[in-house]
Amino acid sequence: MEFKTAANLNEALLLRRQFPRFQILAGGTDLCVQLNSGLLKSEGLINIFGIKELSEIIESENHVEIGAIATHTQIIQNDLAQKFLMPLVEACRSIGARQIQNRGTIGGNVMNASPAGDTLPVLLALDAEIELASSDKKRRIPFSQFYTGYRKSIVAQDEILSKLIIPKLSAESKSGFFKIGTRKAQAISKVMAAFRIDFDSELIKDARIAYGSVAPIPVRIKEVENYLRGRKLNKATITKSLELLKGAIKPIDDIRSTSAYRNHLCQVILGRFLRSLI
Repeated sequence: MEFKTAANLNEALLLRRQFPRFQILAGGTDLCVQLNSGLLKSEGLINIFGIKELSEIIESENHVEIGAIATHTQIIQNDLAQKFLMPLVEACRSIGARQIQNRGTIGGNVMNASPAGDTLPVLLALDAEIELASSDKKRRIPFSQFYTGYRKSIVAQDEILSKLIIPKLSAESKSGFFKIGTRKAQAISKVMAAFRIDFDSELIKDARIAYGSVAPIPVRIKEVENYLRGRKLNKATITKSLELLKGAIKPIDDIRSTSAYRNHLCQVILGRFLRSLI
């Protein structure tokens, strides 16, 4: 297997165009396991870990931009993330052990495309955008359009995920991240969720209800979102929301959990979050 290291983004993009069958290596916490176990074959690797412009976290007027190889530890410790993107900080804290957080990257979590990727429902709930770069252009894609199926995305062979652009949470937004696993730490999720509710006085102006580990890709529950908009949050509203959720979501069965148990957990954590806002 050939191994090539890029010194900067331009060099990485040229290598990507020249060797489209090579895998991109950042933190390697998922990729190396898949290569060593034989689940993934590759002619070579293009190492982008350490490229400064891909690891920066910067603020624009309405967004926080996070470089694709920013590590989970960087995000956890970053002042901008703590101020404007707390659900993402909480998701990064839930990933693996300290060693994995120090090495694993948010771009790797996205590109691995596992249904159990902890940051994915957060990015969906926060209306994140993905920047994809090639040697001749860049394009921005809503995160909601990024995945086309199980472990499949719209990334072209000559492209690299370069950054995530995430709107800042406002003072009127209430948000949360929930993860249920076999253990409290270092466990793959049975169910995880990210919620965002925006208020206008006592009425719900907007809602985002996103789940992971329940389908081939992270999903938003638009039936519940549409119901909540324009309503006052009370016990009756919560009861109806959970009824709609039960009918709207059809979780998967796999080795970690059953569909019925996942459906129950989805209702439990949404109810817990909404009740916390009353």
